[in-house]
Amino acid sequence: MTRILALCGGVGGAKLAYGLSRVLAPEDLTIVVNTGDDFEHLGLLICPDLDTVTYTLAEVENLAQGWGRDGESRSVLDEIGRRGGESWFLLGDKDIALHLLRRQMRDEGLGLTEITRRLTQRFGIAHPILPMSDDPVRTIVTTDEGPLAFQDYFVKRRCVPRVMQLTYQGADRAQASRAVLEACADPKLTGIVLCPSNPYLSIDPMLAIAGIKDALERRRVPALAVSPIIGGRALKGPAAKMMAELGHPVTSLTVLRHYGALIDGLVVDEEDRALTAERGPGDPALHVAKTVMKTREDRIALARDCLALLTGDAQASGNIEK
Repeated sequence: MTRILALCGGVGGAKLAYGLSRVLAPEDLTIVVNTGDDFEHLGLLICPDLDTVTYTLAEVENLAQGWGRDGESRSVLDEIGRRGGESWFLLGDKDIALHLLRRQMRDEGLGLTEITRRLTQRFGIAHPILPMSDDPVRTIVTTDEGPLAFQDYFVKRRCVPRVMQLTYQGADRAQASRAVLEACADPKLTGIVLCPSNPYLSIDPMLAIAGIKDALERRRVPALAVSPIIGGRALKGPAAKMMAELGHPVTSLTVLRHYGALIDGLVVDEEDRALTAERGPGDPALHVAKTVMKTREDRIALARDCLALLTGDAQASGNIEK
C-alpha cells in the first residue's frame, strides 16, 4: 500500500497532483494546497491555486495556459471594465460562477475546507483537495517599490518590481485545518511529495503554519521534492527571477538547500543531471528524471517515478537516475 501527502501550489504543482491522482486511489492521496495567493476581489474570495488544482484534476483546465478554464469567455469582466471597474485580474465567466458559489457558501457560514470539499465534488473529483488552513494567510512581497500584496505584484505589476523579502501575513496566527493535521498524522502514510511549485510563493506559506512544518520535521516517512527549476530557468512563474533577486544561484541546488532537512531527496530534470556532481555531503539526495510535463501522460510518468523513489523501488522505473 502507498499513501501519499502532496503539498502543492498552482500550475506546476497541479500537474504532478494530477499525475498522482491517476495512479493513486482517493483514499491513498491527499493534496494540500497553498492559499497564500488568495485575495478578495470584486467582493469575491479568489483562490487561484485551489482553483487551478481543481480545474486540472477535473480535466477542464486551459491546457495551453496551464491555468483557467477551457472554453472560457470574459463577458462579465469586459462589462466590468466598460463600467469603470477593476478588470486587471483576468477572471473568466466560468471562474466567476465558481467564485459566486464560494461566496454563497461563505455567507452560509462554511469554512474554506468544507467549501472546497463541496466544490471539488461538484467537479467530479474524488481525491481530497485541502486548503492549507481555514484561516487567511496572505503573501506579501516586499519590493523596491514597497510592500505589495501578492496578486498586485504578480498580476497587476507583472513581477516587474525587484523582490527583497517575502512575508506570510497571518501565518503566525493561522492553524492548519483538522483535515490537514489528520492527513499529516495518518499512521498509514508512506510518503510526502513537495510538488514542483515555487518554493517561496507556494510551499513556504504552508511551512509558515506551525502544524504543517512540524509534521515534516517529525515525519517518519520519506519526503521528496520536485524542483521547479530546469537549466537555470522556471518553466512558469517568477521563481527564477525571485531567486536571483534574493541573492541565490538560479539552480535546483538552491531548491535542495532551501528545503534542507525537510526533505530526503530532490528530483531534478534530465537537463540538470550534472548537478549531482555538485551535491554536498550534507545535502539531501538528488535524483534525475524527466520533470517537464508537456502532456497528461508526462504527469503520470513523473508521478510514478516519485512513487518509485518514495517506496524504495526506483529500480522498477527506467526513468530515474541517482
